[in-house]
Amino acid sequence: MRSSPRLTRVGLTGGIAAGKSAVAELWRAKGAVVIDSDALAHEALAPGTPTNASVAREFGSGVVNADGSINRAALGEIVFRNEARRLVLNGLVHPAVRQKRREAFAALERAGDDTVAVAMIPLLYEVGEEKEFDSIVVVACSETTQQARLAAKGLNESQARARLASQWPLAKKMDRADYVIWNDGSRRTLAEQADTIWKNIKETHHAARQTQ
Repeated sequence: MRSSPRLTRVGLTGGIAAGKSAVAELWRAKGAVVIDSDALAHEALAPGTPTNASVAREFGSGVVNADGSINRAALGEIVFRNEARRLVLNGLVHPAVRQKRREAFAALERAGDDTVAVAMIPLLYEVGEEKEFDSIVVVACSETTQQARLAAKGLNESQARARLASQWPLAKKMDRADYVIWNDGSRRTLAEQADTIWKNIKETHHAARQTQ
């Protein structure tokens, strides 16, 4: 358990296109502090940063835009077709993202607020970060639904399958989670599940505070 006297850390993960962002926004509206690992990755890859320089050096000028930013689409075409290259990228980016997330947690602790912080981490299990959190929530859905949602975002079938293959099977993540949200239905059904789990997290949070 990683809780401090007034901060509870929740890891929010799951499959690609399963609905993590939707759950995070529902919880943000209920008072959660949301830390988005994808946003932190954008910060880590910003022009002029060490991570940006490392990625450009490793993957070449073809993944760098004219303004010095990383062309994530071009980079994705490389790493989602080659596991070895994807692991190299993870090794460059994830340590920087992890450090930024820990700094965000530390800032919340210094503020001293009674807070539940939710960190969205798509590859939480894959990069071995489950011990960083008091509880982990997995958002899941069927592979058919994932593919349909990825298609709606403009990915073709080959691109979608490559991204699905880059993550652990959802069943494996679900088996290790403290809570699971199954998002194969309506927005209302998703919200109902998210609300129930949020109430449980808050109850555990308040109970832990009372014992400290």
